[in-house]
Amino acid sequence: MRNPEKVLNSLSDHSNNSEYKYERLYRILFNRDMYLAAYQKIYANEGNMTKGSDGKNIDGMSLERIDSLIELLKNEKYQPNPSRRVYIRKKDGKRLRPLGIPAFNDKLVQEVIKMILEAVYEKSFDASSHGFRPKRSCHTALLQIQAKFTGVKWFIEGDIKGFFDNIDHDIMISLLRKRIKDERFLRLIRKFMNAGYLEEWEYHKTYSGTPQGGIISPILANIYLNELDKYMNAYKEKFDIGRERKRNSEYRKIEVQRGRLAKELKNCTDENIKQQIIGQIKLLEQIRCDVPVYEAMDGNFKRIQYVRYADDFLIGVIGSKADCMTIKNDIRKFLSEQLKLELSDEKTLITHAQKSARFLGFGIYIRQSNLPKRDKLGRMVRNYGSRVVLEITTDTIRRKLLEYKAMKITYVNGKEIWKPTARYSLKNNDDLEILDKYNTEIRGFYNFYSIANNSSVINSFKYIMEYSMYKTYATKYRTNKRKIIKKFHIGKEFGIRYKVKSGREKVRLFYNEGFKRKKTASIANVDNLPDCKFHLGNTSLIDRLKSNKCEMCGVENMPIEIHHVRKLKDLKGKKYWERFMIARNRKTIALCRDCHVKLHHGLLD
Repeated sequence: MRNPEKVLNSLSDHSNNSEYKYERLYRILFNRDMYLAAYQKIYANEGNMTKGSDGKNIDGMSLERIDSLIELLKNEKYQPNPSRRVYIRKKDGKRLRPLGIPAFNDKLVQEVIKMILEAVYEKSFDASSHGFRPKRSCHTALLQIQAKFTGVKWFIEGDIKGFFDNIDHDIMISLLRKRIKDERFLRLIRKFMNAGYLEEWEYHKTYSGTPQGGIISPILANIYLNELDKYMNAYKEKFDIGRERKRNSEYRKIEVQRGRLAKELKNCTDENIKQQIIGQIKLLEQIRCDVPVYEAMDGNFKRIQYVRYADDFLIGVIGSKADCMTIKNDIRKFLSEQLKLELSDEKTLITHAQKSARFLGFGIYIRQSNLPKRDKLGRMVRNYGSRVVLEITTDTIRRKLLEYKAMKITYVNGKEIWKPTARYSLKNNDDLEILDKYNTEIRGFYNFYSIANNSSVINSFKYIMEYSMYKTYATKYRTNKRKIIKKFHIGKEFGIRYKVKSGREKVRLFYNEGFKRKKTASIANVDNLPDCKFHLGNTSLIDRLKSNKCEMCGVENMPIEIHHVRKLKDLKGKKYWERFMIARNRKTIALCRDCHVKLHHGLLD
C-alpha cells in the first residue's frame, strides 16, 4: 500500500493544471492506510460518539471494520446510510435549525474522499475564496478586503438563497467530470448526495443539496462556487478600465504654485523674503492635505474587487450605483442559468462605502479623513482617507451578550440601558468551571474580533461579562457582589484557587490580558494561496491500532478494537481502564474483542 502522503502529494502536483484529467481515483479507496489517516484526523471530534441512523458510532474502531468497508467499495456494494436529522435551537433561542448526523462509517469514507478532492482541487481554487480551506479563514477574507478594497465607492453584499440545500446534483457531477475521469468515483459521490435523511424514523430522499452534516459538503460547495469565482475574474477583466483616476485640477494648481515658490526660494538671497516664501509653502501644504489628488467621480476609471467565504461574498466597486445594479443583475443571471441558484434579493444589498456593510459578523466601511501624517521623507501626506475599516458594531456586542444571557435590557426615558445579570444555568457549577466559562467566552470573542480597527470596544463586552460573573457567584453563594469580589480577591485580580491531583495549589485569574488589535491573520498570508502539501505522519493512535496488543489484558496477536469515551472528566477513575485513560490523558484505549464485549456489559474492572 502506498503511503497516503505520497498519494495525495502526487495528486496535488497536477492540481493547478486545468487540462489534466484525474483517472483511477476510486482505487485509492482500497488503501487501508488512507482510512487510518482519516481516522486520525476526525477521531477527536466528540460528535463521533453520537450514533448515526445505523445505530453505530466511532466506538469499536478496528482494522476489520476498515477492511469490510474496502471490500464493499471494491464490489461497488457500499451504500451510504441516510443522515439522522435532529433539530437544535438557533442563537436567538426561538427558531430551530435542522442538523444532520451521518453514520460514522460514512464519515470515515467521506474523510478519505475529502482528502482526495482537496489534493485534486485546492491549488486550482481562486485566491478570493476563503471558506473551508486549509490555512484560510474569516480573518484572511477580511484582511484581504482591507488590503484590496481601498478607495471603493460601493459595496455589494452577496447572499445565495438556501445554497447548501439547492446545489444541483447533475451540475455538481458535470463540474467534477471536468477534472475527474473516473465514473466509479463520481458514482460514489452521487450516492452520498442521494443518501437522504431520517426524520422521526421516516426516510426522505434528497433531490438536491450536499450531504447534510457531511464531511465532503464544504469541499463540494467550493468546487461548485469556484465557477462563480472564475466568472467574477472574467467579469473584472471586462469591467476594469483606466490606468488611474484623472488628476484633480485644484490639486494640480497647488502643486504648480508650490513648485514656483520652491524655485524662488532656491534663488532667493534675502533672509526676510526667504521666511515669507517658506510660510507660503507651508500654507500651501496645509491646503493641499484637504484636497484629493484624484477626481473621485472619474467615469473613465472603474474597478471591481471580490471576496467570497462559503456562500457569502462581498464586492467592492469603484464606479456608479448603476454599475452596481448591473453587476448584481449579471450575477443573478449567471447563478440562475449556469448553477441553478437564486440570489437573495432581501440580503443582497448595495451599500454606499461610507456606510457600514455587513460581512462575516463585521461592519465594513471606507474611512473619509483628511488627517495628514508625515511620510518617511518628512512630507505631510493624507494617509488615512479611503482606507477600509473593520469594526465591531454595538449590535454585535449586544446580540452576543443576550445570547450568553449575561445581560438584560431596560429602557429609561426611551434610552436603552444594558445591565449585567446572573446566569442561573451556571450557579450549580463549581467555582473554577464558572470562571473558565467566562474566560473562554471572552477570549473567543476577542480572538474572532481582534483584527477590528476598534477592538478596544471589547472592553465594554468584558465589563458586562465581568459583572455578570460576579452576580452568578453571588447567586450561587446567596450573597452580594461586594462580598464575592472580596472573597475571591487575589492581589489586585479576581481569581480562583484550586488543587491539582498532586495536591499542589494553583490559581486561575479572570481575563486581564487586554484587547490590543492584531493586524495579521496568524494562519496564512492573505495575498498568497497556501502551499498544498500533505504532511499526515504516523501517530501513536495508528500504531496502537496496528499493534494487535490489548492494553487491558495484554494479549498479543489478536484483533484490536479502539474504545472511545466522550470526555475524560466524565470518568471516575474507579476502574483500571478508567485510571489507564486518565493517567495517559487519552480518550481511547485499545482492547481485544473479549475485553471490549466485557466493557460494554459492565464486566471489565
